[in-house]
Amino acid sequence: MVAPVIGTRLAPSTSRISRIETFAVPPRWLFVRVETDDGLVGWGEASLEGHTEAVEGAFAALRDRALGADAERIEDIWQTAYRLGFYRGGPVLMSAISGLDQALWDIKGRRLGVPVWQLLGGRVRDRVPVYGWIGGDRPSDVVEAARRRKAEGFGAVKMNGTEDLGWLDSPRRLDEVAERLAAVQAEGLDVGIDFHGRVHKAMAKQLAAVLEPLRPLFIEEPVLSEHPEALAQLARLTTIPIAMGERLYSRWDFKPFLNSIDIAQPDLSHAGGISETRRIAAMCEAHDVVMAPHCPLGPLALAACMQIAVSTPNFAIQEMSLGIHYNSSEADLLTYLKQPEVFDVAEGCVAALEEPGLGIEIDEDRVRDAVARPFTWRNPAWRGPDGDLREW
Repeated sequence: MVAPVIGTRLAPSTSRISRIETFAVPPRWLFVRVETDDGLVGWGEASLEGHTEAVEGAFAALRDRALGADAERIEDIWQTAYRLGFYRGGPVLMSAISGLDQALWDIKGRRLGVPVWQLLGGRVRDRVPVYGWIGGDRPSDVVEAARRRKAEGFGAVKMNGTEDLGWLDSPRRLDEVAERLAAVQAEGLDVGIDFHGRVHKAMAKQLAAVLEPLRPLFIEEPVLSEHPEALAQLARLTTIPIAMGERLYSRWDFKPFLNSIDIAQPDLSHAGGISETRRIAAMCEAHDVVMAPHCPLGPLALAACMQIAVSTPNFAIQEMSLGIHYNSSEADLLTYLKQPEVFDVAEGCVAALEEPGLGIEIDEDRVRDAVARPFTWRNPAWRGPDGDLREW
C-alpha cells in the first residue's frame, strides 16, 4: 500500500444534494429527508412546536441555497444558510437549518460507515444518562408517574413546577410545588423542576427559596430569557443549579447568559443542529457550564442529541420524550423507528448509538403514511381568573 503524500489534495466530492423533503407528522414533529445524487439518504428533525408551517416555509429558501451543493461540505452549507439570508437567527430559520444540518451529518456518517460521534472526536462516555417527564402541563398524579418512570429504568425525572401564575400571585400557591417535589424525591428519584417561563420575577424568587432546602436537580427557565437582568439577580439569590436554553438559538444567543446559568439546554432542532450545538458546548465548557440538551421531541432530535452527549465532556444528562404528555398512543418516541430498542433505558442510561450516521433507522413508509393524515398542534392558551393572558 502506497502512503499518501502529505499535502496532497483529495478529489472533491461528487455527492450533491438532489432532494430535500419535509414531513409534518404526529404528534407535533417535522422530519427532514435529504437525498444525494449518488443515492444516499439522511434524516433530520426541524420540529418547532406549534410553528410547523413556518418552518416548512423557511425550507423554500433553504432549497434555493442547498440543492446542488456538495453534501460533504456541512460547515459551508451551514454558514451559507445562516449568513447569506441577511436576517439571521430566531426559532423559525434556525429550526430549518437544524433539520438540514442533522440530515447532512447523518449522510456523512453513513457514507463513512461510522456514527456521527466518531466524527466529532470520538466517545468520551459509553452510556448517556437520561431523564423522563412526569406530571403534564398542569402537574398532577406525579407520584404514580414517578413510579412508572422508575420501573422503566429512569433514575431522574422532570416536571412542571406550577400551573399558570399571575405576575404577583398568592405565596400559598408555591407550597404545593414543594410538596410535589418532596413526594417524588421520596420515590428515590432526582427531580428537575421546570418553571417553563411561566413564573415572573416576583414569584420566581420566592419559589426558588421554597425549593432550595429540597435540593432539586435544577430549576429550568425560572424566568424568560427576555429578562437576562432578572436571571442574573436570581442566580445571586439561590444555590439551586439554573438551567436554560430551549429559547436560545445560537452561540450568540447563549453568550449573555453564561455567567448566570449552570446548565445549558440548547435544543438541537432549534439551535442550529449538531454543528452549532457542538460550538455552544465548547463555549459552555470554557465557562464551566454543563450541557443538558432540551429534547421533548421526536426520535431524530434525540438521536442527534445522543451524538453530542457521547462526544462532549461537559455533557450531564439528556431529556427523553418517551411517554411525554404531548405524545399519544398514535405517535410516541418509538413509533417511527425500525429498531426502537436502541433507546432502551437501563439504570438511568441509554447506551451510545453504534450504527452509522445518527444511529437510527426511520420507517419511511410509516412517515409517508402519517403525512397523508393532516393534523395541527398548537399549545394551550391560558387565562387567569380575571381574564388576563397567562404564560403557558
